[in-house]
Amino acid sequence: MRCHQFLPTTTRRAMLQNSAAGFGSLALAALAGQQAVADQKLSPALPPLPHVAARAKRVIFLFMWGGPSHVDIFDPKPQLSAISGQPLSGKSVGSDADSVGTALGSPFKFAQHGDSGVWISELFPHLSRQADRMCVIRSMHTEGSAHGEALLRLHTGQANLVRPSVGAWVSYGLGCESDNLPAFITISPPRGHGGVQNYGSAFLPAMHQGTAIGSAEIPLAKAVVSNLANQRLDKGLQRSQLDLIQSINRRHLRDTTVDQNIEGLIANYELAFRMQSTMPQIMSLSDESKETLELYGIDSEPTDNFGRQCLLARKFAENGVRYIQVSTDYTWDHHQKVQPGHVKESAKVDRPIAGLIEDLARRGLLEDTLVVWGAEFGRTPMVENGDGRNHHPKAFTMWMAGGGVRGGLTYGSTDDFGYAPAENPVHMHDLHATILYALGLDHERLTFRHAGRNFRLTDVFGNVVHDVLV
Repeated sequence: MRCHQFLPTTTRRAMLQNSAAGFGSLALAALAGQQAVADQKLSPALPPLPHVAARAKRVIFLFMWGGPSHVDIFDPKPQLSAISGQPLSGKSVGSDADSVGTALGSPFKFAQHGDSGVWISELFPHLSRQADRMCVIRSMHTEGSAHGEALLRLHTGQANLVRPSVGAWVSYGLGCESDNLPAFITISPPRGHGGVQNYGSAFLPAMHQGTAIGSAEIPLAKAVVSNLANQRLDKGLQRSQLDLIQSINRRHLRDTTVDQNIEGLIANYELAFRMQSTMPQIMSLSDESKETLELYGIDSEPTDNFGRQCLLARKFAENGVRYIQVSTDYTWDHHQKVQPGHVKESAKVDRPIAGLIEDLARRGLLEDTLVVWGAEFGRTPMVENGDGRNHHPKAFTMWMAGGGVRGGLTYGSTDDFGYAPAENPVHMHDLHATILYALGLDHERLTFRHAGRNFRLTDVFGNVVHDVLV
Protein backbone atom coordinates (compact mmCIF):
# COMPACT_ATOMS: atom_id res chain seq x y z
CA MET A 1 0.00 0.00 0.00
CA ARG A 2 1.41 3.40 -0.96
CA CYS A 3 0.37 5.48 2.03
CA HIS A 4 1.30 8.87 0.60
CA GLN A 5 -1.49 8.61 -1.98
CA PHE A 6 -4.17 8.91 0.72
CA LEU A 7 -4.82 12.60 1.28
CA PRO A 8 -7.02 13.80 4.14
CA THR A 9 -10.67 12.92 3.36
CA THR A 10 -13.71 11.95 5.32
CA THR A 11 -13.28 8.25 4.56
CA ARG A 12 -13.07 5.85 7.48
CA ARG A 13 -9.58 4.69 6.47
CA ALA A 14 -8.23 8.25 6.24
CA MET A 15 -9.79 9.16 9.60
CA LEU A 16 -8.10 6.20 11.30
CA GLN A 17 -4.76 6.97 9.72
CA ASN A 18 -4.79 10.67 10.54
CA SER A 19 -6.08 10.22 14.09
CA ALA A 20 -2.85 8.42 14.94
CA ALA A 21 -0.74 11.49 14.14
CA GLY A 22 -1.40 13.14 17.48
CA PHE A 23 0.08 10.27 19.41
CA GLY A 24 3.58 10.49 17.90
CA SER A 25 5.04 12.68 20.64
CA LEU A 26 3.44 10.58 23.37
CA ALA A 27 4.98 7.45 21.91
CA LEU A 28 8.49 8.93 21.96
CA ALA A 29 8.69 9.19 25.75
CA ALA A 30 7.49 5.63 26.11
CA LEU A 31 10.00 4.43 23.51
CA ALA A 32 12.93 5.80 25.48
CA GLY A 33 11.79 3.96 28.58
CA GLN A 34 11.09 0.79 26.62
CA GLN A 35 14.55 0.86 25.11
CA ALA A 36 16.21 1.26 28.52
CA VAL A 37 14.18 -1.63 29.93
CA ALA A 38 14.92 -3.71 26.85
CA ASP A 39 18.64 -3.11 27.18
CA GLN A 40 18.50 -4.26 30.78
CA LYS A 41 16.64 -7.42 29.76
CA LEU A 42 19.04 -8.12 26.93
CA SER A 43 22.02 -7.68 29.24
CA PRO A 44 20.96 -8.57 32.80
CA ALA A 45 24.47 -7.94 34.14
CA LEU A 46 24.36 -4.29 33.07
CA PRO A 47 24.23 -2.14 36.23
CA PRO A 48 22.75 1.36 36.45
CA LEU A 49 24.74 3.87 34.42
CA PRO A 50 27.00 5.71 34.70
CA HIS A 51 29.16 3.42 36.82
CA VAL A 52 31.52 6.09 38.17
CA ALA A 53 31.59 9.88 38.36
CA ALA A 54 31.95 11.11 34.79
CA ARG A 55 34.69 13.57 33.89
CA ALA A 56 33.44 14.04 30.33
CA LYS A 57 30.04 14.04 28.67
CA ARG A 58 31.21 13.45 25.12
CA VAL A 59 34.18 12.52 22.92
CA ILE A 60 35.59 14.05 19.75
CA PHE A 61 38.02 11.64 18.10
CA LEU A 62 40.35 13.14 15.49
CA PHE A 63 41.48 10.21 13.34
CA MET A 64 44.62 10.60 11.22
CA TRP A 65 44.09 7.77 8.72
CA GLY A 66 47.30 6.08 7.63
CA GLY A 67 49.55 6.51 10.66
CA PRO A 68 51.58 9.68 11.36
CA SER A 69 55.19 9.22 12.45
CA HIS A 70 55.57 9.66 16.20
CA VAL A 71 59.34 10.26 15.93
CA ASP A 72 58.64 13.18 13.58
CA ILE A 73 55.89 14.88 15.62
CA PHE A 74 55.73 14.15 19.37
CA ASP A 75 58.62 11.84 20.31
CA PRO A 76 62.04 13.43 19.61
CA LYS A 77 64.92 10.97 19.33
CA PRO A 78 68.34 12.68 19.13
CA GLN A 79 70.17 9.34 19.25
CA LEU A 80 68.19 8.18 16.22
CA SER A 81 69.29 11.29 14.36
CA ALA A 82 72.87 10.70 15.47
CA ILE A 83 73.01 7.29 13.75
CA SER A 84 70.77 8.16 10.78
CA GLY A 85 71.84 6.17 7.73
CA GLN A 86 73.51 3.47 9.85
CA PRO A 87 72.17 0.02 10.82
CA LEU A 88 69.91 0.06 13.86
CA SER A 89 71.12 -2.72 16.14
CA GLY A 90 68.49 -5.24 17.19
CA LYS A 91 70.02 -5.45 20.66
CA SER A 92 69.50 -1.70 21.16
CA VAL A 93 65.73 -2.08 20.71
CA GLY A 94 65.21 -5.46 22.37
CA SER A 95 65.24 -7.59 19.23
CA ASP A 96 67.22 -10.78 18.60
CA ALA A 97 68.05 -9.64 15.08
CA ASP A 98 71.50 -8.24 14.35
CA SER A 99 69.85 -5.25 12.72
CA VAL A 100 66.22 -4.16 12.37
CA GLY A 101 67.00 -1.86 9.46
CA THR A 102 68.68 1.41 8.61
CA ALA A 103 68.02 4.26 11.03
CA LEU A 104 66.24 7.34 9.73
CA GLY A 105 66.49 10.43 11.91
CA SER A 106 63.77 13.04 11.88
CA PRO A 107 64.34 15.98 9.52
CA PHE A 108 62.20 18.19 11.75
CA LYS A 109 63.17 20.39 14.68
CA PHE A 110 61.59 19.84 18.10
CA ALA A 111 61.00 22.32 20.91
CA GLN A 112 59.31 22.32 24.31
CA HIS A 113 56.07 24.27 24.54
CA GLY A 114 53.88 25.74 27.25
CA ASP A 115 54.65 25.95 30.94
CA SER A 116 54.68 22.16 31.00
CA GLY A 117 57.39 21.81 28.36
CA VAL A 118 55.62 19.34 26.06
CA TRP A 119 57.85 18.38 23.13
CA ILE A 120 56.24 19.04 19.72
CA SER A 121 57.92 19.31 16.36
CA GLU A 122 57.82 22.28 14.03
CA LEU A 123 55.11 20.51 12.01
CA PHE A 124 52.41 21.72 14.45
CA PRO A 125 53.05 25.40 15.30
CA HIS A 126 49.37 26.17 16.05
CA LEU A 127 48.77 23.06 18.15
CA SER A 128 51.95 23.83 20.11
CA ARG A 129 50.14 26.80 21.67
CA GLN A 130 47.69 24.34 23.24
CA ALA A 131 50.46 22.26 24.85
CA ASP A 132 49.32 22.90 28.41
CA ARG A 133 45.91 21.43 27.57
CA MET A 134 47.33 18.26 26.02
CA CYS A 135 48.08 14.91 27.62
CA VAL A 136 50.56 13.21 25.29
CA ILE A 137 50.84 9.42 25.57
CA ARG A 138 54.11 8.34 23.96
CA SER A 139 53.95 4.64 24.85
CA MET A 140 50.98 3.44 22.81
CA HIS A 141 51.19 -0.01 21.25
CA THR A 142 48.80 -2.39 19.50
CA GLU A 143 48.66 -5.40 17.18
CA GLY A 144 48.25 -5.47 13.44
CA SER A 145 50.86 -4.23 11.00
CA ALA A 146 48.26 -3.94 8.21
CA HIS A 147 45.88 -1.00 8.07
CA GLY A 148 42.73 -3.13 7.97
CA GLU A 149 43.50 -5.04 11.15
CA ALA A 150 44.89 -2.02 12.98
CA LEU A 151 41.88 0.17 12.10
CA LEU A 152 39.47 -2.43 13.41
CA ARG A 153 41.44 -2.70 16.64
CA LEU A 154 41.40 1.07 17.00
CA HIS A 155 37.71 1.45 16.26
CA THR A 156 36.20 -1.77 17.65
CA GLY A 157 38.84 -3.21 20.00
CA GLN A 158 39.23 -6.42 18.00
CA ALA A 159 39.97 -7.52 14.45
CA ASN A 160 38.19 -10.87 14.59
CA LEU A 161 34.44 -11.25 14.09
CA VAL A 162 32.26 -8.16 13.74
CA ARG A 163 32.38 -6.06 16.91
CA PRO A 164 30.59 -2.84 17.90
CA SER A 165 32.59 0.34 17.44
CA VAL A 166 33.71 2.58 20.29
CA GLY A 167 31.04 5.15 19.46
CA ALA A 168 28.35 2.46 19.44
CA TRP A 169 29.41 1.31 22.93
CA VAL A 170 29.29 4.92 24.16
CA SER A 171 25.82 5.37 22.66
CA TYR A 172 24.68 2.09 24.22
CA GLY A 173 26.05 3.06 27.62
CA LEU A 174 24.97 6.70 27.78
CA GLY A 175 22.41 7.37 25.07
CA CYS A 176 22.16 10.87 23.62
CA GLU A 177 21.58 14.22 25.29
CA SER A 178 19.51 15.34 22.30
CA ASP A 179 16.11 14.07 21.14
CA ASN A 180 16.75 15.28 17.60
CA LEU A 181 20.24 13.96 16.89
CA PRO A 182 21.90 10.55 17.06
CA ALA A 183 24.32 9.79 19.88
CA PHE A 184 27.11 8.84 17.46
CA ILE A 185 28.11 10.80 14.35
CA THR A 186 31.10 10.12 12.12
CA ILE A 187 32.25 12.90 9.79
CA SER A 188 34.00 11.85 6.57
CA PRO A 189 34.60 8.24 7.72
CA PRO A 190 36.98 5.88 5.89
CA ARG A 191 35.35 3.64 3.31
CA GLY A 192 38.30 1.24 3.26
CA HIS A 193 40.17 -0.80 5.87
CA GLY A 194 37.04 -2.07 7.59
CA GLY A 195 34.65 0.49 6.16
CA VAL A 196 31.31 0.62 7.95
CA GLN A 197 32.55 -1.76 10.65
CA ASN A 198 34.58 1.16 12.00
CA TYR A 199 31.36 2.92 13.00
CA GLY A 200 28.90 0.04 13.06
CA SER A 201 26.85 -1.34 15.94
CA ALA A 202 27.38 -5.06 15.13
CA PHE A 203 25.25 -7.02 17.61
CA LEU A 204 24.23 -3.96 19.65
CA PRO A 205 20.78 -2.54 18.80
CA ALA A 206 20.89 -0.79 15.42
CA MET A 207 20.04 2.58 16.95
CA HIS A 208 23.62 2.76 18.29
CA GLN A 209 25.42 2.68 14.94
CA GLY A 210 27.13 5.84 13.75
CA THR A 211 25.40 8.27 11.41
CA ALA A 212 27.83 8.99 8.60
CA ILE A 213 28.23 12.39 6.96
CA GLY A 214 30.03 12.00 3.63
CA SER A 215 33.19 9.93 3.43
CA ALA A 216 36.93 10.56 3.67
CA GLU A 217 37.30 11.01 -0.08
CA ILE A 218 34.50 13.60 -0.41
CA PRO A 219 35.11 17.27 0.52
CA LEU A 220 32.84 18.07 3.45
CA ALA A 221 31.34 21.07 1.65
CA LYS A 222 29.80 18.58 -0.80
CA ALA A 223 28.86 15.93 1.75
CA VAL A 224 25.27 15.21 2.73
CA VAL A 225 23.40 12.95 5.10
CA SER A 226 21.76 10.31 2.93
CA ASN A 227 17.95 10.46 2.66
CA LEU A 228 17.68 13.39 5.06
CA ALA A 229 15.10 15.26 3.00
CA ASN A 230 11.98 14.05 1.18
CA GLN A 231 11.32 16.11 -1.92
CA ARG A 232 7.96 14.46 -2.68
CA LEU A 233 6.08 14.67 0.61
CA ASP A 234 5.50 17.54 3.01
CA LYS A 235 6.21 16.98 6.72
CA GLY A 236 2.55 16.59 7.65
CA LEU A 237 2.01 13.78 5.21
CA GLN A 238 5.33 12.20 6.19
CA ARG A 239 4.20 12.25 9.84
CA SER A 240 0.90 10.55 8.94
CA GLN A 241 2.70 7.93 6.90
CA LEU A 242 5.22 7.29 9.66
CA ASP A 243 2.51 7.01 12.33
CA LEU A 244 0.79 4.31 10.32
CA ILE A 245 4.04 2.37 9.86
CA GLN A 246 4.94 2.78 13.53
CA SER A 247 1.54 1.54 14.65
CA ILE A 248 2.19 -1.66 12.69
CA ASN A 249 5.67 -1.95 14.18
CA ARG A 250 4.37 -1.46 17.72
CA ARG A 251 1.62 -3.99 17.18
CA HIS A 252 4.20 -6.49 16.02
CA LEU A 253 6.31 -5.70 19.08
CA ARG A 254 3.36 -6.26 21.41
CA ASP A 255 2.81 -9.69 19.89
CA THR A 256 6.44 -10.78 20.44
CA THR A 257 8.93 -10.86 23.27
CA VAL A 258 11.62 -8.17 23.55
CA ASP A 259 12.94 -7.64 20.03
CA GLN A 260 15.90 -5.28 19.75
CA ASN A 261 15.58 -5.07 15.98
CA ILE A 262 11.99 -3.84 16.06
CA GLU A 263 12.69 -1.47 18.96
CA GLY A 264 15.72 -0.08 17.16
CA LEU A 265 13.69 0.33 13.98
CA ILE A 266 10.94 2.27 15.77
CA ALA A 267 13.46 4.55 17.50
CA ASN A 268 15.46 5.13 14.30
CA TYR A 269 12.35 6.01 12.28
CA GLU A 270 11.36 8.61 14.85
CA LEU A 271 14.87 10.03 15.05
CA ALA A 272 15.20 10.20 11.27
CA PHE A 273 11.98 12.21 11.08
CA ARG A 274 13.11 14.69 13.73
CA MET A 275 16.58 15.05 12.19
CA GLN A 276 15.03 16.70 9.12
CA SER A 277 14.48 19.91 11.04
CA THR A 278 17.67 19.82 13.14
CA MET A 279 20.52 18.51 11.01
CA PRO A 280 20.44 21.06 8.13
CA GLN A 281 20.68 23.97 10.56
CA ILE A 282 23.67 22.46 12.38
CA MET A 283 25.48 21.54 9.17
CA SER A 284 25.18 25.10 7.89
CA LEU A 285 28.04 27.38 8.88
CA SER A 286 26.14 30.56 8.04
CA ASP A 287 25.52 31.31 11.71
CA GLU A 288 29.23 31.30 12.57
CA SER A 289 31.21 34.52 12.87
CA LYS A 290 34.03 35.44 10.54
CA GLU A 291 36.46 35.22 13.46
CA THR A 292 35.35 31.64 14.19
CA LEU A 293 35.73 30.60 10.56
CA GLU A 294 39.23 32.06 10.52
CA LEU A 295 40.06 30.28 13.78
CA TYR A 296 39.45 26.94 12.06
CA GLY A 297 41.07 27.95 8.78
CA ILE A 298 37.82 27.76 6.81
CA ASP A 299 37.80 29.38 3.35
CA SER A 300 41.60 29.11 3.29
CA GLU A 301 43.80 26.40 1.86
CA PRO A 302 44.93 23.84 2.80
CA THR A 303 42.85 23.97 5.99
CA ASP A 304 39.33 24.52 4.64
CA ASN A 305 38.13 20.91 4.51
CA PHE A 306 39.42 19.70 7.86
CA GLY A 307 38.48 23.04 9.40
CA ARG A 308 34.87 22.46 8.35
CA GLN A 309 34.98 18.99 9.85
CA CYS A 310 36.31 20.25 13.18
CA LEU A 311 33.81 23.12 13.38
CA LEU A 312 30.97 20.74 12.61
CA ALA A 313 32.24 18.46 15.39
CA ARG A 314 32.04 21.38 17.83
CA LYS A 315 28.49 22.14 16.75
CA PHE A 316 27.41 18.55 17.25
CA ALA A 317 29.15 18.47 20.62
CA GLU A 318 27.27 21.50 21.89
CA ASN A 319 24.00 20.00 20.63
CA GLY A 320 24.22 16.81 22.66
CA VAL A 321 25.96 14.23 20.45
CA ARG A 322 27.97 11.83 22.63
CA TYR A 323 30.64 10.57 20.23
CA ILE A 324 31.87 12.46 17.18
CA GLN A 325 34.62 11.17 14.93
CA VAL A 326 36.46 13.35 12.42
CA SER A 327 38.68 11.59 9.87
CA THR A 328 41.32 12.66 7.40
CA ASP A 329 41.61 10.96 4.05
CA TYR A 330 44.05 8.05 3.68
CA THR A 331 46.98 10.45 3.39
CA TRP A 332 49.34 9.74 6.32
CA ASP A 333 50.72 6.46 4.91
CA HIS A 334 54.18 7.68 3.90
CA HIS A 335 56.16 4.66 2.79
CA GLN A 336 58.25 7.16 0.89
CA LYS A 337 58.83 10.91 1.00
CA VAL A 338 57.99 11.09 4.70
CA GLN A 339 59.34 14.64 4.96
CA PRO A 340 57.25 16.37 2.25
CA GLY A 341 54.32 14.09 3.05
CA HIS A 342 54.20 15.05 6.71
CA VAL A 343 54.68 18.73 5.90
CA LYS A 344 51.69 18.61 3.56
CA GLU A 345 49.35 16.65 5.83
CA SER A 346 50.16 18.48 9.06
CA ALA A 347 49.49 21.81 7.33
CA LYS A 348 45.93 20.62 6.62
CA VAL A 349 45.06 19.74 10.21
CA ASP A 350 47.28 21.80 12.56
CA ARG A 351 45.29 25.04 12.55
CA PRO A 352 41.82 23.37 12.59
CA ILE A 353 42.72 21.12 15.54
CA ALA A 354 44.17 24.02 17.53
CA GLY A 355 41.12 26.07 16.62
CA LEU A 356 38.80 23.32 17.85
CA ILE A 357 40.50 23.13 21.25
CA GLU A 358 40.50 26.91 21.62
CA ASP A 359 36.87 27.21 20.55
CA LEU A 360 35.73 24.48 22.94
CA ALA A 361 37.61 26.20 25.77
CA ARG A 362 36.08 29.61 25.01
CA ARG A 363 32.58 28.14 25.11
CA GLY A 364 33.14 26.22 28.33
CA LEU A 365 32.84 22.90 26.49
CA LEU A 366 36.41 21.65 26.79
CA GLU A 367 36.10 20.79 30.48
CA ASP A 368 33.51 18.10 29.70
CA THR A 369 34.53 17.22 26.13
CA LEU A 370 37.29 14.66 25.70
CA VAL A 371 39.31 15.32 22.54
CA VAL A 372 41.38 12.35 21.34
CA TRP A 373 43.95 12.52 18.52
CA GLY A 374 45.61 9.52 16.93
CA ALA A 375 45.79 6.80 14.33
CA GLU A 376 45.90 3.05 13.94
CA PHE A 377 49.70 2.90 14.48
CA GLY A 378 52.91 4.89 14.08
CA ARG A 379 55.87 4.65 11.68
CA THR A 380 59.18 2.86 11.96
CA PRO A 381 62.34 4.63 13.06
CA MET A 382 63.94 2.74 10.16
CA VAL A 383 63.95 3.90 6.57
CA GLU A 384 61.86 2.37 3.78
CA ASN A 385 62.10 3.08 0.05
CA GLY A 386 64.94 5.54 0.52
CA ASP A 387 63.04 8.32 2.32
CA GLY A 388 59.92 6.75 3.85
CA ARG A 389 58.83 4.82 6.94
CA ASN A 390 56.90 1.56 7.29
CA HIS A 391 53.94 0.70 9.56
CA HIS A 392 54.82 0.41 13.23
CA PRO A 393 52.27 -0.90 15.77
CA LYS A 394 54.98 -1.59 18.40
CA ALA A 395 55.13 2.05 19.55
CA PHE A 396 53.40 5.30 18.66
CA THR A 397 51.90 8.45 20.16
CA MET A 398 48.34 9.60 20.81
CA TRP A 399 47.14 12.57 22.83
CA MET A 400 44.01 13.70 24.67
CA ALA A 401 42.76 17.07 25.86
CA GLY A 402 39.89 18.34 28.02
CA GLY A 403 37.32 16.00 29.55
CA GLY A 404 39.14 15.31 32.82
CA VAL A 405 42.63 14.53 31.51
CA ARG A 406 45.77 16.07 32.95
CA GLY A 407 46.81 18.86 30.61
CA GLY A 408 50.52 19.46 30.06
CA LEU A 409 51.39 15.84 30.86
CA THR A 410 53.67 13.62 28.82
CA TYR A 411 52.94 10.04 29.84
CA GLY A 412 55.07 7.00 29.03
CA SER A 413 58.15 6.85 26.87
CA THR A 414 59.81 4.79 24.18
CA ASP A 415 63.39 3.60 23.92
CA ASP A 416 66.15 5.84 22.57
CA PHE A 417 65.03 5.14 19.00
CA GLY A 418 61.23 5.16 19.28
CA TYR A 419 61.04 1.45 18.50
CA ALA A 420 59.23 0.09 21.59
CA PRO A 421 57.70 1.37 24.86
CA ALA A 422 60.25 1.77 27.64
CA GLU A 423 58.09 3.19 30.44
CA ASN A 424 54.37 2.96 31.24
CA PRO A 425 53.23 1.11 28.09
CA VAL A 426 49.62 1.80 27.09
CA HIS A 427 47.86 -0.77 24.94
CA MET A 428 44.91 0.10 22.72
CA HIS A 429 42.65 -1.77 25.18
CA ASP A 430 43.96 0.48 27.97
CA LEU A 431 43.15 3.58 25.92
CA HIS A 432 39.60 2.35 25.30
CA ALA A 433 39.15 1.53 28.99
CA THR A 434 40.38 5.02 29.90
CA ILE A 435 38.07 6.79 27.44
CA LEU A 436 35.08 4.89 28.79
CA TYR A 437 36.13 5.63 32.37
CA ALA A 438 36.35 9.35 31.63
CA LEU A 439 32.73 9.12 30.47
CA GLY A 440 31.71 7.37 33.67
CA LEU A 441 31.66 3.86 32.22
CA ASP A 442 33.47 0.85 33.67
CA HIS A 443 34.78 -1.14 30.72
CA GLU A 444 34.42 -4.40 32.65
CA ARG A 445 30.77 -3.75 33.50
CA LEU A 446 29.61 -2.26 30.20
CA THR A 447 28.59 -5.57 28.61
CA PHE A 448 26.12 -6.95 26.12
CA ARG A 449 24.90 -10.54 26.02
CA HIS A 450 25.44 -12.07 22.59
CA ALA A 451 25.96 -15.61 21.29
CA GLY A 452 25.90 -17.05 24.77
CA ARG A 453 28.36 -14.76 26.52
CA ASN A 454 28.86 -11.19 27.65
CA PHE A 455 30.86 -9.02 25.26
CA ARG A 456 32.61 -5.75 26.00
CA LEU A 457 34.72 -3.25 24.07
CA THR A 458 37.97 -4.36 25.70
CA ASP A 459 37.11 -8.10 25.57
CA VAL A 460 39.04 -9.63 28.51
CA PHE A 461 41.81 -7.03 28.52
CA GLY A 462 42.45 -3.40 29.40
CA ASN A 463 43.33 -1.27 32.41
CA VAL A 464 42.30 2.31 33.06
CA VAL A 465 45.32 4.64 33.00
CA HIS A 466 44.36 6.64 36.07
CA ASP A 467 47.58 8.67 35.99
CA VAL A 468 46.42 10.63 32.94
CA LEU A 469 43.13 11.66 34.59
CA VAL A 470 42.57 14.43 37.12
